[in-house]
Amino acid sequence: MSLARAPGLPAWLLAALAATLLPWHMQQDGVAGLFALRAEEADAASALGQAWFHGRFWFWPVLAALALALPGALARRSVFLLAGGGLGLLAIVAQGFAIGIQGWSWPFLEAWFGPLEERQFGMGLGGALCFLGCLLLVTDGLALRGFFKGDRFVAGAVGVLAASILIFTAWPVGTMLLQMFTPREELSGLTALGVRLFDGKIWGLGCVTGRVHCGVFWNTLVLAVSTASAATLLGLCFALLVTRSGFPAKRALRLLTVLPIITPPFVIGLGLILIFGRSGVVNQFVQSAFGLELGRWIYGFNGVWLAQVFSFTPTAFLVLIGVVEGISPAMEEASQTLRASRMRTFRAVSLPLMRPGLANAWLVVFVESLADFGNPIVLGGSFGVLSTEIFFAVVGAQQDFGRAAALAAIMLLVALAAFLIQRAVVGGRSYVAMTGKGDAGLPTPLPAPVRRLAYAVALPWALLTILVYGMALAGGFVRVWGRDWTPTLSHFTRAFALEWSASGQIIFVGGAWNSLFTTVTLAAIAAPITAGLGLLAAWLLTRQRFAGRTALEFALMLTFAVPGTVIGVAYILTYNLPPLEITGTAMILVACFVFRNLPVGVRSGVAAMSQLDKSLDEAAITLRASTFRTLRTVVLPLLKPAIVTALVYAFVRAMTTVSAVIFLVSAEYEMATVFIINRVINGDYGLAIAYCAVLILLMLAAIGLINLLVGRRQLGRREGART
Repeated sequence: MSLARAPGLPAWLLAALAATLLPWHMQQDGVAGLFALRAEEADAASALGQAWFHGRFWFWPVLAALALALPGALARRSVFLLAGGGLGLLAIVAQGFAIGIQGWSWPFLEAWFGPLEERQFGMGLGGALCFLGCLLLVTDGLALRGFFKGDRFVAGAVGVLAASILIFTAWPVGTMLLQMFTPREELSGLTALGVRLFDGKIWGLGCVTGRVHCGVFWNTLVLAVSTASAATLLGLCFALLVTRSGFPAKRALRLLTVLPIITPPFVIGLGLILIFGRSGVVNQFVQSAFGLELGRWIYGFNGVWLAQVFSFTPTAFLVLIGVVEGISPAMEEASQTLRASRMRTFRAVSLPLMRPGLANAWLVVFVESLADFGNPIVLGGSFGVLSTEIFFAVVGAQQDFGRAAALAAIMLLVALAAFLIQRAVVGGRSYVAMTGKGDAGLPTPLPAPVRRLAYAVALPWALLTILVYGMALAGGFVRVWGRDWTPTLSHFTRAFALEWSASGQIIFVGGAWNSLFTTVTLAAIAAPITAGLGLLAAWLLTRQRFAGRTALEFALMLTFAVPGTVIGVAYILTYNLPPLEITGTAMILVACFVFRNLPVGVRSGVAAMSQLDKSLDEAAITLRASTFRTLRTVVLPLLKPAIVTALVYAFVRAMTTVSAVIFLVSAEYEMATVFIINRVINGDYGLAIAYCAVLILLMLAAIGLINLLVGRRQLGRREGART
């Protein structure tokens, strides 16, 4: 029987093989003992082996559900696929939560069924693949019922994406938010919730009536709006110079633009302090030249805003560069043919077509500013924001997870409001700039006022970026910063020393090698998964219509809107016990990287997809191409800028993140940024900065490799002279 006539058979075979041959639970030795039907130890056996040979009765419902789904897989009967797949999912989830490492998870189960001497650990390869197979049985059944226009690929993609978001985003965030209701001292759960939510330190407006600080909510909101607006403007100026101007050093400018995104967080703050701090070069120059004391102006709103704009302008640029490149020259030429000036063409044609990119870039930067922890903790001083308040609630002497959860809930509501505003701004208008027709027009040169504004904004910022990084990275090449300025490479040799054994083999004896290898490996695993899921989600959100689409779109922003410290604590609370017992493993780090960085791939993909005419997809499908083939051969080649954005952002963020993983690393899996932070805490700034310099060079090479492998998008347009 062909697979076309039995569409549910591959999913059923996947679930059945996983349940009969693969170890159900996670194994300490990794993927070992694949054919685990008759494993001697119950925890190393498959579901069938545990039920048949070890008497673990709770696996029989899983196997019975697969037997129920078999007629549907063989005979295209949706009712059997839905019933078998649905019962299989229910049985897997129920037995996973009900039975843990100490037997029954809840006392009422012991009262109902009596004591249970057995126990089980977290789900492993067999359980995960069986869950995936049952999920695909359900989506195949829905497609046979006519949902998702009968398209099995779309149904399966929506199912996998929704399940991933539910497991790795909604579940840990929900677990963390439930801490809001934790009783405090003599207060009940609801009373404690009210006290936490309406704390004067959050909502106070003392700065309006006096010289005291406002509440952290207002500080966070003003900072996020200011940062998002400035970073989006800067990102647009850089994108226009790179794509629509005759600037001679475009490659260098593009490289300089993304430099802050490939830098560990504290480097920017350190560079700003060395330049604008009380002992910084600018303050010393002003004092010696004019006798003025600039004071501590860099600490507080000013410094945090400046550092955030440095940090997040690359994100806006990466989202906007593909959108600006994608604008059709034919539309601009048509405007000028009707005797519109360059300025009017830019204002009435080009800029409106950039609106999806501008709105998505602003939203991403706004949410990043909300959740930013590194810059406020270094430069904030007495200027408190929600993310730092959450951090002190988690790790401070109070250790009030309930307060941290309440603050995180407020942050999520702000992100939801920004998300709804962004949707209202973009609206239901058409922004199509690429159709199936040839487009050999020349991009219109920038109007003189716009070109002058772009140069005036971008070039001084680029020079300041060079200065900040020059000051910060110089510390890796002197013996002791601030005391002994003798040039040295000793910090690099301590971190990355090499020796050769008697047989000629290289021995990595430097203290930083282990963390570097671990970080590069995990980032290389996480980046393509993040890009693939993000662009798949963008395609579903822009090209498909299904129930719950808006809710799924917002759910994709959840982990982005929550500070990394909260995500780290949420992952520990969620995945420290069965059914997913992955704390301390590489898997929890990869999952954190993927779902923490997923929104940038989604937003850049949504912005790029908004420019693609749906007739491209429809033409391919009319020629009997499958949905998957259409996506692979028609849509993806036109999304290369978005692919580069997603891959670059996912890789470098995995390499440089601190707050999200500082609670998740283990002795076996130490990340580079945690190694650097520990050196900073110990006062070893030279080694820390030397490590940062190596990371920057490594990520520059990775970005070049990503661009080389993905290639450039071919739009069939001529290159003309730029002004």
